[in-house]
Amino acid sequence: MDAKEPKSKFIKLRCPKCKNEQIVFGKSASTVRCLVCGKELAGPTGGKTRVKARVLEVLE
Repeated sequence: MDAKEPKSKFIKLRCPKCKNEQIVFGKSASTVRCLVCGKELAGPTGGKTRVKARVLEVLE
């Protein structure tokens, strides 16, 4: 029996304001803010996260 791959990923983002790099869940249920400056990086949509920052990498 084949194991199923999870459909959700983690995403590494870079804050456009302070350049801090942060890892967020690809299907976040709440607003994600930068841990350094507080700028909103991502928000919930009921499914995939709406990203408002530069995506550096998608982590498996």
